[in-house]
Amino acid sequence: MGEPIKTRREDGVLEVVIDRPKANAIDLATSRVMGETFREFRDDDDLRVAIVTAAGEKFFCPGWDLKAAAGGDAVDGDYGVGGFGGLQELPGLNKPVIAAVNGICCGGGLEIALSADLILAADHATFALPEIRSGTVADAASIKLPKRIPYHIAMDMLLTGRWLDAEEAHRWGFVNEIVPAADLSARAWELARHLASGPPLVFAAIKEVVREAEDMKFQDALNRITKRQFATVDTLYSSDDMLEGFNAFAEKRDPAWKGR
Repeated sequence: MGEPIKTRREDGVLEVVIDRPKANAIDLATSRVMGETFREFRDDDDLRVAIVTAAGEKFFCPGWDLKAAAGGDAVDGDYGVGGFGGLQELPGLNKPVIAAVNGICCGGGLEIALSADLILAADHATFALPEIRSGTVADAASIKLPKRIPYHIAMDMLLTGRWLDAEEAHRWGFVNEIVPAADLSARAWELARHLASGPPLVFAAIKEVVREAEDMKFQDALNRITKRQFATVDTLYSSDDMLEGFNAFAEKRDPAWKGR
């Protein structure tokens, strides 16, 4: 078996491909590699957007590698800097991430997709949380999913493990767009390049505010923004980019974002 994670870097975009035949399941070692990969993405000023996807046409990711677990990988072992799959617990990730789901997406694989900011799905993709059948809990999904889609639909998935096709996932709102399988990669790159051309300091502020405000009262969060108590907001409000945005609007031209 080759490297479990492959990357492609181009036009400010980093594509991260899970490549662990046959199903792209993730063991502890792979999770640690993913964490290092996404940490490097976070810290590289030349990279502005990430795509997470997988090799093959059948599986995006079924999550935890049960064969590795049977062989000794502990479920509470060292997942690495970003938690399981490298994304869920990575602190300070203030850049957009796109999940391009190219097939079966279940368990921890769905939790990885939910950690992205935008989810594109191939038209044959399917989604489920089958942990109930393995006698365990979908921990991150139990926290995230009821906040993303109607409570009763989330509980249906968590309590029964039933499968959703791409159309139903889109209908309930946790998939942004359904794409023909042959076009998924091209569409993900098109969207990523579009975002990479946008204002990175604004994106960073959006991500920090959304993340930190999730458990705050509205007025408390708004006060922190207006008082520049979010680091990314303070940076934005003192930046050349904000002035560039104003000037470009006044001069009726496209802005040239510098990220400073």
